[in-house]
Formats: sequence, C-alpha cells, structure tokens
Amino acid sequence: MTKTKRKTAGKKNYTELPIDTILKGDCIELMNSLPEKSVDVIFADPPYNMQLKGELHRPDNSHVDAVNDEWDQFAGFDVYDKFTREWLTAARRVLKDSGTIWVIGSYHNIYRVGSILQDIGYWVLNDIVWRKTNPMPNFRGTRFTNAHETLLWCNKGEGFNKYTFNYEAMKAFNDDVQMRSDWTLPICSGKERLKVNGHKGHSTQKPEALLYRVLLSSTNKGDVVLDPFFGSGTTGAVAKRIGRHFIGCEREDKYISLATDRINAIEPLGDEELEVTPAKRSLPRVAFGTLIDNGMIKPGTMLYGPNKRHMAKVRADGTLISADNKGSIHQVGAKVQGAPSCNGWTYWNIEVNDNLVSIDNLRAEVRALMN
Repeated sequence: MTKTKRKTAGKKNYTELPIDTILKGDCIELMNSLPEKSVDVIFADPPYNMQLKGELHRPDNSHVDAVNDEWDQFAGFDVYDKFTREWLTAARRVLKDSGTIWVIGSYHNIYRVGSILQDIGYWVLNDIVWRKTNPMPNFRGTRFTNAHETLLWCNKGEGFNKYTFNYEAMKAFNDDVQMRSDWTLPICSGKERLKVNGHKGHSTQKPEALLYRVLLSSTNKGDVVLDPFFGSGTTGAVAKRIGRHFIGCEREDKYISLATDRINAIEPLGDEELEVTPAKRSLPRVAFGTLIDNGMIKPGTMLYGPNKRHMAKVRADGTLISADNKGSIHQVGAKVQGAPSCNGWTYWNIEVNDNLVSIDNLRAEVRALMN
C-alpha cells in the first residue's frame, strides 16, 4: 500500500473511492460524497455522549484523564439521536448490499444507537461484548465498575444475507472452538497508547486487538473499510497490516496528523501470512462418487460411524446400504442415528490399519488436486 493520503472535505463528489486516505471534514458530508454502495465494511466508534459532570479524581486526589472532549458533548438526547440517525443513514447509503457495519458504544449510548439502527432498516447479526481485562475502576464507589463495551454487528436488512463472515478462520483463531460473542481483551495501554507531550494522543483509542478480530472476521483481503470517526487511526493501522484498504473521516487536524504518522509506520503482512482458513461452503464441491471414480474408495468398502456404532456398505453408484436403509451418505447417516439430518462427510469413516479415518480427509485430498 502507498503512504496514507490526506484530503480536505469540500463539495466534491467522488467518482472513485479515495482508498488509503484520511478525509478531513464532517463524516456525514464526506460519506454522502462517496459513491453509493461502494465500501465493504464500516467500523464506527462514534461519540458516546457520556454526559460527565465535573472532573474525576482518584482516592489519592490525582486527576483522572476522562473523556471530556468537545466532540463528545451534545445539548441533549434529541440532538444526539438526530446526529446518530443522520450518520447511520449516510453510512447505509455508502455500504454495499453485501456489506456489514460495526458500531461500538457503552451504556451511555449503545441502546439509543441500536434502536435507531433498527428503525433505519439495519438487521442486527450479533452484539459482541468486549470484556475489558483492565477496566478503569469506579473511583467514587457509587456504582459497579464499568468493565465492558458493546459492539453491534449489522447488515443492511433482513434480506441482505450475502455478507462476509470468516467462520472457519475465527474458529481456527480460537483453538478450533467456535468463536463466541464475548471477547476478553485489555484496553489500549502501554506502548500501544499514543502519546503527545506525555498525554494521551486520543482519549478513546481502541486496542488493535479489537479491530483485528473485527476485520479478520468480516472482511477479505483487498476489501475497503470505512471509519467515519477515524480518531487515532486504529482501523487504518490494522487494515493496512492485514491487507485491507481503508477510508477515514476525521474533523480534527491533530488526530489526522497522529493517525497519518502511525499508519505510515505500519509494515503490511506478506501474501502467505494473509491467507486465512476458507469457509467450507466456498470450497469446490466434491461428490462422494468422485472418491469412487478416483479409486480412493471401492464399491463394497465398509464405512463406519464414530466408535463403529453403525456401519454401511458402499455401492457402485456411490450410495450406501445399511440393513434396511439405502441412500446417500447423508441420508443413511441420518437414518441410522434416527436424526433429522446428517453431514455424511464428517460422520462416516473408513478403516485404515485398524484406525478410523474420516472420509472428509479424502475429500480434502481431492480438493487439493483440483486446486
């Protein structure tokens, strides 16, 4: 990828996407200037409207560097709701029909955001709970420690179901266990926290680990990720590292400068490192009969279920016969178990040197030859 570019908002309407660029200006105007249905994923970390009253101090009377920036302050819920509806509407316009949007928030705003998302027509796919391993304590001792934030992951509506979800990759990332909707990660701190003159460069900088999961799960190499509230550039930094493109919208020069320097220092991963485990439904279709064609399984071979509880014989046409049950590997697998359905590829095994070997392994060999 090239060096990060900066552009100032104007009345220009883009005919092509300004990828790997930070656009300066109001995010609503900027999103409305981009081509319709042009970005693959949106990650939004909008103002939380935290409604802080006064300054916070620790028990030792030291000052807490809380979120009291002007951009997080709204005159009331009605003003915040109007702003939320306008930026979410602009986001929906620029999002591809196959795209998804992530919005993160806290108890201050996420319920209002969720309601407006649904009012506009978005369909909530998941709410992800980011459980912080090192949250800021409640210094006044008047409430529970606020130890999590919520991410809403949505597509454009109930009928927009051709979106990206790298299920197999996330399962592999999670030690071959299906990834859950609760993510335990630390807040941004230490060397990752950007500083300017000894102070936080941005008050709400998100950890790269959080964006890594978001982008790994819902984007593919070369996809374009839009961040309407770019801030310190975490979205752009992670996107560049894992081979995605980004577009950032940001109003303030100090954040644009911070993000530009940060992203320009990122070294992208190589092509080999960027390969992820593909979804099984995206792999070439292999019929069970192909294993017979290739001589990998011969007619008359016995197939066994787990622990040899059930068995069936392979017939010349690729069907199975087991007692009174006849049919495909899936049909017979379901019948012998008394189940409504069965994935015969993962249920049936052949015996090799007194060990059971899944026929799915043989299918993988055929797919490797096809590729």
